[in-house]
Amino acid sequence: MAMALSAQQKRARKLREQKQLNQQAEDVVGLSPLIGVSRDDIRDAVANMSRHFLRHPLHLIKHLAGYSGKIVDLTAGLEERGVPQGDRRFKDDSWQDSGFYHWVLQAYLALGESMDEWLAELDLDSLDEQKAQFVLSVIKDSLAPTNHLLTNPVALKKFRATRGGSLIQGMRHLMDDMRNNHGMPSQVDKSQFEVGKNLATTEGAVVFRNEVLELIQYSPLTSSVYQRPMLIVPPQINKYYILDLSPEKSLFKFLLQHGHRVFTVSWRNPTAELSSWGMEHYIKALVQAVTAIKAITGQDSINISGACSGGITATILSSYLKQSGDSSINSLSLSVCVLSQAVGDSEITAFASPDSIESARRSSRKHGVLEGKDLSRVFNWMRPNDLVWSYVVNNYLMGSKPPAFDILYWNNDTTCLPAQLHSDFLDILLSDPLATPGALKIHDQGIDLQALDCDKYLVGGTTDHITPWHACYRSTRILGGTVRFILSTSGHVQALVNPPGNPKASYLSNPENPARHEDWLAGAEKQPGSWWLDWHDWLANRSGRKIRASKKLGGKGYAPIEPAPGLYVRG
Repeated sequence: MAMALSAQQKRARKLREQKQLNQQAEDVVGLSPLIGVSRDDIRDAVANMSRHFLRHPLHLIKHLAGYSGKIVDLTAGLEERGVPQGDRRFKDDSWQDSGFYHWVLQAYLALGESMDEWLAELDLDSLDEQKAQFVLSVIKDSLAPTNHLLTNPVALKKFRATRGGSLIQGMRHLMDDMRNNHGMPSQVDKSQFEVGKNLATTEGAVVFRNEVLELIQYSPLTSSVYQRPMLIVPPQINKYYILDLSPEKSLFKFLLQHGHRVFTVSWRNPTAELSSWGMEHYIKALVQAVTAIKAITGQDSINISGACSGGITATILSSYLKQSGDSSINSLSLSVCVLSQAVGDSEITAFASPDSIESARRSSRKHGVLEGKDLSRVFNWMRPNDLVWSYVVNNYLMGSKPPAFDILYWNNDTTCLPAQLHSDFLDILLSDPLATPGALKIHDQGIDLQALDCDKYLVGGTTDHITPWHACYRSTRILGGTVRFILSTSGHVQALVNPPGNPKASYLSNPENPARHEDWLAGAEKQPGSWWLDWHDWLANRSGRKIRASKKLGGKGYAPIEPAPGLYVRG
């Protein structure tokens, strides 16, 4: 009986750890936005709060006095505050059972409450208030008692149990991160993963390569396949294998198992010498890839899918071909992709002022590229509790290794953007040209999304803080043709990595696309399972008849160059 209980406890612990890793996957800044938060942004937000303090000093004095009163009340046992739902920092029983730790927790919660009350009284416009909320949230998370050894009961217990060994190991981790991770706490144990060994293992071959991309064709897994092939266009700031992690999580394998002919782009990781590559350069490279796919498969059109910035690129490609009289694109699918951005869509766009955008543009021009690692470090501070301090506690205070989690490994395996492509994306963010026919030109061809009349499938995520679903839904208003919008009940990355089999998975669907996203949501119905299955059904109706599968990859003029995952993904 004791052994059964022990096994049950182990299963429960494993489930808790997996749940925590899944939450971290929701919080990672994968498929990153293309503008950071500069020191000037933070300085301006602090300056705004300071100006309001100087104009109304009594407001701050009042709230300082109010906080002192709260401390007196909680010390006397007259006040009790609950930990916010979902906050994992204060799960240990010591926060309730120990008088000292309970007081520390209550004092911390009261401090956050007083800071919020002070901010609410400041005369800030909505944008400045959003910036101020961000700054205060960083301060509050930094002040959490769990971040410090003497006020973290779990870390102290381990310190005593290991006779100081946990802290010694933590200092080793800290020194290693100072040397090898720019002083940021490591989020993943990289030693457990290798691309081509236990990541990106779906069988295939590179069948075309130019200076910008490799085109990978995957071996069929069924005896018959749909005629019309599918091309996946990943974001340029991340590597493509987010869609080909383990076999159980691989979208590529899922599509192959359902009879689709799958190709993907693997972008080259550019260096500063390639800073002049812009959107036109990438579109030209993709046109060559589309030509190769049609030649290999003998088809005159393809289905295409893109995620995040890769979705923007796939949309521009599709419109460019359409406006050029080329009907190569039969359908377009977009995942967690915003084509028309608005200030206030998320906390990230709150910092996307013309000045900050120009600052980001100047920085990438100076260095030749936008470094994905630099951008990730900046955006870790957009979720400091989950992406910084939780690892400080785990790695340094507890002396534990960071988790071995494939999504976190991928998120840390970043690439660069050429300065010109970064600038082009910033223009799209600043000027919103895709919402106006002809405002964006590629090789002198105006881009008109209203004239792009192929069928479209769009996916957003309910808890996505990078590309909020209402911003993704806005694309239904600027795209022509028939559009099906699906809302996955998940976040940014988990909306993509959404394999069937999860009993808790679900999505929302609505056959209508009203003008307001609130009306779409009000009329949507919850569907059980993964949206991947719905997408397959949608694709199957747009992929032609079934034909016998050929095990031979490539074709005349496009002989396989090397096995998947290819060369560029390792750069």
